[in-house]
Amino acid sequence: MISSDVIRGYNDTIILYLLLEKESYGYEISKRIKELSDEKYIIKETTLYSAFNRLLKKGYIESFHKEQTFGKKRTYYKITEAGLQFYQEKCREWELTKDVINQFIKEDFR
Repeated sequence: MISSDVIRGYNDTIILYLLLEKESYGYEISKRIKELSDEKYIIKETTLYSAFNRLLKKGYIESFHKEQTFGKKRTYYKITEAGLQFYQEKCREWELTKDVINQFIKEDFR
């Protein structure tokens, strides 16, 4: 399992990546993160919804309601143009981060 402290700065990037594929809702996003990480990272519900709120405030995602079977409403999220630009910036930042951190990782410990 990956420590949430290690990955905290990239939760937004992970969520935006999933929203590039298609609009989605909280549980589905949580499930996809678990699946795509081979269960090495399981995002907590509070962490996920804090990220949604942060992304909404910054205008990186939009939310809307869709009615489900039995008249139940579910909140969906979709990425905005600003969110796409932010995602691209975070991808470039990740490349730089990897380059720096790799300078401090011994090959024989990998």
